[in-house]
Amino acid sequence: MLRKEVNDLLTQTDTGTPMGDLFRQYWIPALLASELPEDNCPPVRVKLLGERLLAFRDSNGEYGLIDEFCAHRGVSLWFGRNEEGGIRCPYHGWKYDVNGNCIEVPSEPEESGFCEKIKLSAYPLIKMGDILWTHMGDKNNVPELPKWEFATVPAEQTYSSKRWQECNWLQAMEGGIDSSHVSFLHSGGLKNDPLFKGAAGNKYNFNDKKPVFEVVDSEGGLYIGARRMAEEGHYYWRITQWVVPSFTMIPPRGDHPVHGHFWIPIDDENCWAWSYDYHPTRALTEQERQYMIEGNGVHNQYVPGTFRPLQNKDNDYLMDREAQKRGELYSGVWGIAMQDASLQESMGPIVDRTKENLVSTDNGIIMARHKLRKAVNALTEKGIMPPGRDTKHHLVRSVAKVLPKDQPFSEACAEDFKAEVGKPQTTV
Repeated sequence: MLRKEVNDLLTQTDTGTPMGDLFRQYWIPALLASELPEDNCPPVRVKLLGERLLAFRDSNGEYGLIDEFCAHRGVSLWFGRNEEGGIRCPYHGWKYDVNGNCIEVPSEPEESGFCEKIKLSAYPLIKMGDILWTHMGDKNNVPELPKWEFATVPAEQTYSSKRWQECNWLQAMEGGIDSSHVSFLHSGGLKNDPLFKGAAGNKYNFNDKKPVFEVVDSEGGLYIGARRMAEEGHYYWRITQWVVPSFTMIPPRGDHPVHGHFWIPIDDENCWAWSYDYHPTRALTEQERQYMIEGNGVHNQYVPGTFRPLQNKDNDYLMDREAQKRGELYSGVWGIAMQDASLQESMGPIVDRTKENLVSTDNGIIMARHKLRKAVNALTEKGIMPPGRDTKHHLVRSVAKVLPKDQPFSEACAEDFKAEVGKPQTTV
């Protein structure tokens, strides 16, 4: 159970809120690079942390993320002309560059200096990997560019997607650090999903549906260890990485690519669920990449022309009761990603945590909430920067490993947790 005031603190992320200010201390994913594929291409509407923004790529190849609305009459610049180094409002021709500077007002003489008085809000937009990243906080306190391994390996080793999720970011993220549901909700996926099946470790999920959780602090967040029985005298450990505020990395299965998420608020009732797959030592196969495009693993299919999942609340996630009855799909919903999203959205836009009853397998969720609250209060009251900003907090890996019962995972896996170029992943 969580008091209402604490729930409000953690879930409200619009401009001027403490949690919104926390998110503004980080580089966060804003768009897929494929959404702005070439110079002078059509602009893209973006909403992040309650702000309505416009992303565009000018004739010089520079990326911009600016206020969506013209400073003149409030027209949406999405209707604008992307031309000659800026975006031009179609209403009266006011033109803005990628930094939000007004560079032309056709009705005013140049010598008037009127343009110099007009500036839209603007944020940097930087391409790393297949994602465009932004920092929406203090321009005088911008952290180093992110060094997440999936965004820095060669392009042939990584794949990213995003989906619109119709609920608050926190309940979506909490699903990403809850390993206890895998043996139930995703049991069909462990058998049938081409990006999960066949791993030797899957048998431990099937054989032991009562994992014991051990959660250990890390510099950037938490190590969330799910322990299941293995061969005599051993435990099977799956250790998820959570880095403040919303990065998760799920332990790999066999030689399958490793995957995880960012959960980025659109507003208080919607978020972007960013999903990535990568392999640290080899290129993704053509077949693996195709599986991802088709919505397998942590990815999903889309309503054509959108980032809304094809399976959504308006069509009951295309639930198949017969497949549920046959045991092929535990919840009747196809796909790992939408199995999660359907249940997280079923809680409502913002779940009422005053009514929940948590148990021992929820320790990761409890400790993540505590760490978030502590970070928000430290930032608000003392100006202390939160964990997860330092690039050393990005160079992490999740781990799946069988260990003797008397070996603490935090000690036995210390080197496995470190991301290094060319280093094989630790997986079962």
